[in-house]
Amino acid sequence: MAVRSKVARGLMATAAIALALTTAACTSKAANTEASAEGGDLASVNVALVPGGSHPYFQPWKAAGELAVTDFGLGSSVFNETAEWDQAKQNEVINSLAAQGVNAFGIFGVSPTDINTTFKTLKEQGFAVGSLASCPAGDVNEADFCLSTDTEVAAYKAAQAAIEAMGGKGNLVHLTGNNVDSNTQRRIAGVEKAVDETNGAVTLLSTVTDIDVDLGTAQKAVADLLAAKGSEINGFVSTAYNPAVASASAVKESGLPIKVVAIDDDQVILDGIADGSVSATVVQNPTGQAYVGSWVLAQLQSKACTVKDPGVIVDSGSFVVTGDNVGTYTEEQDAESEKIMGQFENDLLDCK
Repeated sequence: MAVRSKVARGLMATAAIALALTTAACTSKAANTEASAEGGDLASVNVALVPGGSHPYFQPWKAAGELAVTDFGLGSSVFNETAEWDQAKQNEVINSLAAQGVNAFGIFGVSPTDINTTFKTLKEQGFAVGSLASCPAGDVNEADFCLSTDTEVAAYKAAQAAIEAMGGKGNLVHLTGNNVDSNTQRRIAGVEKAVDETNGAVTLLSTVTDIDVDLGTAQKAVADLLAAKGSEINGFVSTAYNPAVASASAVKESGLPIKVVAIDDDQVILDGIADGSVSATVVQNPTGQAYVGSWVLAQLQSKACTVKDPGVIVDSGSFVVTGDNVGTYTEEQDAESEKIMGQFENDLLDCK
């Protein structure tokens, strides 16, 4: 499977590479007939991919889920982003989908502290559940598995890239998302770790949270920062999608000598890397999360496999993109997704 994470463009991997990983699966489309005899008919599995609301990051999930249906012979895949970032509404969406015949769920929970209740309820009803792109807060994951970016590692990589672009010294500003999100707290820790390793050469001037609601919110926050402290800032590191786009555009327009390191691969960011106004970005693997996650959910719901360590957490990967690899980084994503599929097959699942 080589599924390429091209946010906002929805490009998927070539069929040839996709076939290579399909044939490696415990129960692939080609093996459906045999699996049916063993109680593992993937055609009986209807997967729902349910983010907490609408956001550019999740757009590759839809195409990845559809590709999983084609490659693995799943019954269906539905992508529903109508929860409006409200946990109660997300629960209503999930209940509605279950009533419509969905029997396996890949979910990005709105509330990291409450989503385990939702996972537990679904599990009690006999549904396979994967926590995708975010793991619950704390040490317990009531889902069958969590396939998510290790956000602390990704933020650490981004901060390291920003510090390098700044010449190893100066004032850094961290732009990020919802302060109560456990992912945000991990990102803050990752950036702080990289700054601490400079032994005072770099100062974390400010950490600005809660600005990933939408692009307008992020643009205003960045504009206010540049107006108030633009001459003091040597680097921006963004660990949330909308602030990344906003900082890339604003710094380029301002002409200030601020180094920008972003997250994800919005076209504004990729264009900035190409023209030199953005030093680097750290891309995640949303397509791999949805594609591999759908396959794992199908294995579990069809009873072809069980999870050896229920609640296991798997890093879906993060990748530093610069001018040197901006044209080839999707190959790294593809390779990581293939590696994760093998990890599930060989180490994490017990299959019939």
